[in-house]
Amino acid sequence: MTGKRVVVIGAGVVGAALADELTERGWTDVTVVDAGPIPHTGGSSTHAPGLVFQANGSRMMSQLATYTVDKLVGLETDEGPCFLQVGGLEVATTADRLTELHRRAGWLAANGVTAEVLTADECVARHDLLDPAVVLGGLFTPTDGLAKAIRAVDAQTRRAAERGATLRPGAEVLDVLVEDGRVVGVETTRGRIDADVVVCCAGIWGQKVAGMVGLTLPLTPLEHQLVRTTPVPAMAGQDTEARRPILRHQGEDLYYRDDFDRQVVGSYAHRPMPVTYDEFDDWGREVMPSVRPYTPDDFEGPWKTSQALLPALAETEVESGINGIFSFTTDGAPLIGESPDVAGFWVAEAVWVTHSAGVGRAVAELLVDGVPTTDLHEAAIDRFEVHQTGPAYVLERDQQNFVEVYDVLHPLQPMESPRPLRLPPFHQRQRELDGYFLEANGWERPQWYAANTGLLEGYRAAGREVPEPGEWAARYWSPVAGAEAMATRERVAMYDMTALKRIEVVGRGATAFLQSLVTGNVATSVGSVTYCLMLDPRGRIRSDVTVARLSARPGQQRYQVGANGHLDLAYLQALAPADVFVHDITPGTCCIGLWGPQARDLVQSLSSDDFSNDGVKYFRAIEAHVGMVPVTAMRLSYVGELGWELYTTADLGQKLWDTLWTAGQEHGVLAGGRAAFSSLRLEKGYRLFGSDMTWDHTPYEAGVGFAVRLKKEDDFVGRAAVAAMDPDAVDKKLVCLTSTDPKAVVMGKEPVLSGGAAVGYVTSAAWGFTVERAIAYAWVPAALAAPGTEVEIGYFDQRLPYVVTEEPLFNPTMTRLRG
Repeated sequence: MTGKRVVVIGAGVVGAALADELTERGWTDVTVVDAGPIPHTGGSSTHAPGLVFQANGSRMMSQLATYTVDKLVGLETDEGPCFLQVGGLEVATTADRLTELHRRAGWLAANGVTAEVLTADECVARHDLLDPAVVLGGLFTPTDGLAKAIRAVDAQTRRAAERGATLRPGAEVLDVLVEDGRVVGVETTRGRIDADVVVCCAGIWGQKVAGMVGLTLPLTPLEHQLVRTTPVPAMAGQDTEARRPILRHQGEDLYYRDDFDRQVVGSYAHRPMPVTYDEFDDWGREVMPSVRPYTPDDFEGPWKTSQALLPALAETEVESGINGIFSFTTDGAPLIGESPDVAGFWVAEAVWVTHSAGVGRAVAELLVDGVPTTDLHEAAIDRFEVHQTGPAYVLERDQQNFVEVYDVLHPLQPMESPRPLRLPPFHQRQRELDGYFLEANGWERPQWYAANTGLLEGYRAAGREVPEPGEWAARYWSPVAGAEAMATRERVAMYDMTALKRIEVVGRGATAFLQSLVTGNVATSVGSVTYCLMLDPRGRIRSDVTVARLSARPGQQRYQVGANGHLDLAYLQALAPADVFVHDITPGTCCIGLWGPQARDLVQSLSSDDFSNDGVKYFRAIEAHVGMVPVTAMRLSYVGELGWELYTTADLGQKLWDTLWTAGQEHGVLAGGRAAFSSLRLEKGYRLFGSDMTWDHTPYEAGVGFAVRLKKEDDFVGRAAVAAMDPDAVDKKLVCLTSTDPKAVVMGKEPVLSGGAAVGYVTSAAWGFTVERAIAYAWVPAALAAPGTEVEIGYFDQRLPYVVTEEPLFNPTMTRLRG
């Protein structure tokens, strides 16, 4: 098998890894082109310091790094090994940073990477240049180390060439050739190369290459300082390149590595210095194109800090320095995927050496098998909202990500700027209620409302306290959220659901199209709402959606799809046939979730339409009027209470809010924020895609097998795979864990331990104000999934006892929803 004809643009560590992975899978008609020589291409790989730390808050990024380590450890060239596994040491010089190292140790444990938190003396024993009076402790990961990027390029491109790949150094790509919306090849300075697939692994030149097919990449090349010291007397006679572990001082945005008898220092502790590709697109310079002139003034402060951390550096000077260029994205993740407009044009961009081999494997799997081993939804090229790809937004966010690259970031911490961007039509009303706003896909969304402080005081006066979580979980939180949650269960509340993605699917073929993609049967009566999954060919969950059938006219079948984000929109648009139109209606519409025992009394008082149980049953929708406002009312609830999602156009959104608010006063209506919503959701056990379940999971593992309708007549993506699964024979399961200790509330991504060993990880967590327990959903081995099983959650330096609990915790008979 030779596979498709593939041209890989860029022979850095990513392009080299991709060529190696493709040829290993039998796709040998691969041509790797680069404007520079191979393996010394002149891109970011050529000057990369090579430090590989596997600790990351993203499970995807950690897995990509671990595969890179595992692969490069086994590669070598005539010059030596491709990976020097000296270990990685992250040090703390403040109490806050030491606490953060415990959190990072938890990430590593959750992802199956061995690490340990060390005392100051143990840190010095590992790295003798450290000042024991400055360091409080450290995190040591023995499998971290130094990737020798040029050797890795050499080893992987040579191996690819031995399998049949062609290497073309000195071949600058002048154009990507497209016919009828599909790539057919590339034009280079060494002639044309025909291709079925072109993959852009051009690194800092990625924007230029992608622009050849009209694709805009939301990334920014930025300068990053790297210096080499004069010989360090304390390292005199060191004849191995690296003896000490690679070192990170994240509190000061610095890192270090041995270079025989010298130290190499990397710094993010300087102003962001963005560049455009036309500023470095010069192959005639003596210095490699990806290197800019060193700016010594920017290193003055970091140099003093380095001498304080490593006193031996006081006896040295900066021998040489560079401002190397590499790419940042708006959310810190790579860009991976196929162009939505030009078939066969793929990108693997904004990838650091740390994740290079992992990304190479993932792209090869996408091309050869259609699905990756690693869940890549965080890196998908089409994950961005439209406003997130604009030049001004990209530049500001990329520069801020450079500044924050080593910062301690809370899971709920929103970006500070640019804000506000997207406002629901009733935003002014929310401000009048003193809403505390976080950000969701650019939308300002209330986390709680300070106007409900009186509600909280009323509960306290009645002896109903809202317990306080620990310090970390109490950030971006207020006890008012507890009062909002309790009142929702007792009265009626209005929740802003505008930030959720709404997609309209219309056309003659809309029903057949959706039937081919979702696991549920949507060829039902007008007004039906169906909870469905979208699967990949392996039967794993691509997304979960609600599909409401709003019209069945022969030429105008119309559905509204409640989706998880832009990825779902792009997926539907890419697959839609000519007689189906897929539109994002989110910007022009809004949604209020009206939920609680008195929701029906409130909405019925405002409408002549029938909102009785017979008039609108659970998971049904009607077109109605609430006061003067036309709405699409869907009887759904993500909080486990009677109610409706009320949709209307943006121009009438504030009118809808005012109508409900005014009439709701006699029913005790309140506005509820996202913190209360999340607690109520977890009490009902409702899954959140992207957190509780991802591309890594099957329906039966995630506990959503009920959404798979194998008896429906129409075939759908993943049907054969899921039909072959035994629902009871799973290796892992998503389970509900509970604790009665309010201080045991965690945040997500912590390791789950059994017998002292990490066996899984937390996905979502909150305090359940109704059930009065800490709730944590988590993935564990099936053998530990039985209710009553005792486990622990690793939370910073604590081990918190939890127990597997039957779900849902609240109203398992569903009477409150169906009544």
